[in-house]
Amino acid sequence: MTTIHVDGRGVWIDGRPRTLLCASLFYFRLPREQWRERLEQVRASGYTCVDVYLPWNFHELAPGRWSFEGRRDVAAFLDLAHEAGLYVIARPGPYICSEWDGGALPAWLGLDPELSVRQNEPRYLEQVTAWFDQVLPLLAERQYGAGGSVIMVQLENELDFFDCADREGYMTSLRDTALRHGISVPLIACSGQGDLAGATGDVVGVVPACNFYPDDDSPDIEAEVRRYAALVAERGVPLLVTETNRRHRTLRRLLASGAKLIAPYLQSSGWNFGYTPSSGNWGRPGNFMSHGYDFGGYVTSTGVARPEYAEAQVLARVVETWGTELALATPSLHEKPSCDFPTASVPAALDLPGGGRLVAVPHLGTGPGTAVVQGVPVAVAPGSCPLMAVDVPLAGATLELASADLVARTDRVLVFSSDVPVTVVLDGARTEIPVSGRRTLARLTLVALPSAEAARLRSVDPDGTVHLTDAPERPGEAGPTAVHEVRRRSETAPERPAGPHELPPTLESLGVYRGRGAYRTTTDLTDVDALLLTGAADIVDLSVAGRTLPTIAGFGATRRIDVQDVTGDVAIEAVVEIWGHANFDDARLPALRLGALRGLGTLWKVRDTTDVSALWTVHGHWAGDPAPLRGLGGWSSTRVGVPVTYRRSVHSPTPAALHIPGVVEPLRVSVDDGEPETVHAENPWVLLSAGTHQVSVTLPHHPSGPGPRAELLALDAVRDWSCAVQDDELLTAFAGGSGRTEQVRLPLALKPGEEAWLDVDLPASPDGYLVRLDATQVRVTGWAGGECVGRVWAGERPDFSGGDPDALWVPPNWPGLTLLAQGIEGRGTPEIRTLWLGGPTD
Repeated sequence: MTTIHVDGRGVWIDGRPRTLLCASLFYFRLPREQWRERLEQVRASGYTCVDVYLPWNFHELAPGRWSFEGRRDVAAFLDLAHEAGLYVIARPGPYICSEWDGGALPAWLGLDPELSVRQNEPRYLEQVTAWFDQVLPLLAERQYGAGGSVIMVQLENELDFFDCADREGYMTSLRDTALRHGISVPLIACSGQGDLAGATGDVVGVVPACNFYPDDDSPDIEAEVRRYAALVAERGVPLLVTETNRRHRTLRRLLASGAKLIAPYLQSSGWNFGYTPSSGNWGRPGNFMSHGYDFGGYVTSTGVARPEYAEAQVLARVVETWGTELALATPSLHEKPSCDFPTASVPAALDLPGGGRLVAVPHLGTGPGTAVVQGVPVAVAPGSCPLMAVDVPLAGATLELASADLVARTDRVLVFSSDVPVTVVLDGARTEIPVSGRRTLARLTLVALPSAEAARLRSVDPDGTVHLTDAPERPGEAGPTAVHEVRRRSETAPERPAGPHELPPTLESLGVYRGRGAYRTTTDLTDVDALLLTGAADIVDLSVAGRTLPTIAGFGATRRIDVQDVTGDVAIEAVVEIWGHANFDDARLPALRLGALRGLGTLWKVRDTTDVSALWTVHGHWAGDPAPLRGLGGWSSTRVGVPVTYRRSVHSPTPAALHIPGVVEPLRVSVDDGEPETVHAENPWVLLSAGTHQVSVTLPHHPSGPGPRAELLALDAVRDWSCAVQDDELLTAFAGGSGRTEQVRLPLALKPGEEAWLDVDLPASPDGYLVRLDATQVRVTGWAGGECVGRVWAGERPDFSGGDPDALWVPPNWPGLTLLAQGIEGRGTPEIRTLWLGGPTD
């Protein structure tokens, strides 16, 4: 009978304990025709498992409209993983993070004001149930023991980062739904910042797992990981590391600290096709995630193996060689080796159940190093972390010390991997083996292979002769090819009218969950010097009276716009594009909140501006009664850092905005004794309704700071908008069509706000293309093979993270390339000078 279970000793598959090396591999970030190849590539690295997110909004394209075909055929992907000999950890969310649009939560959830995402709340759970009803049967049919290789199912994702009001109730609901659909393999939930109860709700039947993202050079990795190994052991489960860094030196340190599952996140990289990258908080604080999704794992987003791939193969051989002994090993309390190089702050070692131990010796420096282990000085290569055998019983002998990784073992032969000489002590006899050398000691043949050869080890003969696989071919380095001619279409993409609206609606309310929309109106700007834009996201190209303004990408932060040079009735147009919904909940900017919607927000005319920095009463810090009057932030006190409250009355006959420039640390603002809201330096604005209000501002006393000011802006909303939309499906259909074109030789200059649709003739290539632009002040969206292959922003732009933001990937055999180029206002003329077609490594 095939079984999978976990207990305090480890992970058991068919009654055998296993140490699992697991690589992320995401079908939704790969061309379907590459699924098999990329899965086999993971298996060839020696890893035995893949973890797979299943993004809800990749399969539910609109409310109730499901797709599991083509690149969305996750069942076929899971079947291929099984055929490749890989176990699967399936992660269906409902929230996945993953720097993916909305963290996979459908954008339309935010349209229901009564719905609260990631809460034990009936409206949200009804939507989650519909998703689970679609996806969990696919997983149940492919569980280990039922014809597939799914060995664990993860519920939710790093819930301890999120303010879930009822974690136990929420996780119980997810667990019960999984059980109702026949999920019988272990259910797990990962913590993002070490709060095991926060991640699992302490729900019975949900196994806690840990995500660790340390500094790879930190000496304290072992101390942290060993603490969590002890905590989960108290719960009777093993340490499952469901996400971590990709460097194998770090993975070895986790292994030596007691981890039984080690799953470096995004070890095999991918690509965000379509309008699927998220807006994130890895910038200042906002950022856009790039279409290239690559954190430096052992395989690039285009499928090319990096040097770390060979490191994976060596570690996998170590895991295989030690087998059950390693799978049942427990963290050791033996004395730490002395080292002449930076190393771990606590011991990193494992006691083996059959006797002896493995000692990890991480070299965190850059120069040659020597460690003293068991009183014996041994060489340690910089940047390495050998797993040294100490006092391990062999048949008729004791391996008192081996200073390198053991990658193969027979009755008469021990094969080590090391890039420095290997020291071996066997029954008191000591020898040193040079790199690529061999020695005989106590009737054992000892072989030392450099790590590059150990990665290719195929077999070992009884006499110690080793056989290697062929060295991998290096990809060609012909360099990119320049493209100087394109065909410009005479037509631009059509718009779908979306009706008149008094105020700008969100794009989602117009049925656009990915794509863009246009907002147009005419308004009187007589005696108006400034406009105020609130809540706009993601990318806003605004023109006033025919003049295109610099692109706004402020993640919903309020922006003041100077219009002193225009007056009278003027046309205003805004084209707003969704880059991607927030994948993480961050309160500092409106569009970084999980579930936040996209669109123009509200555009206001500023009718009047009044300085209200003075005449605030002071409360707290022993201020007397009647309360003294001071300027905002002007109270003098020795109670530095202790909050103090300032209050005053403000009046505006119209809606107003209270602006508090000079905010350094977050402060709390309450209006008319209502619920306080936090105001951040990134968006120091509070909107007020018309009338008289009592405003309270509470902030830490900070006499060394510049001190805040306050101004009140009287506002009048710009009204009577007409809207038109272009969702991602409309744009993709237009890109895939044909029409009249004219040949254009680059460079191509564009006016700010001008758009050009360009068709590019691509020569046939079995490797595909990375397309790069020599351009300034343009945004370019590309399509090939019926899909959007990415967006590139050349010139002044917001922060980008997550991979290469400057390339479009056209996978092999994806026909055609169509570009939408948009000129944007800024320093320099919008222009595309050259397109460069490179291979997968360019």
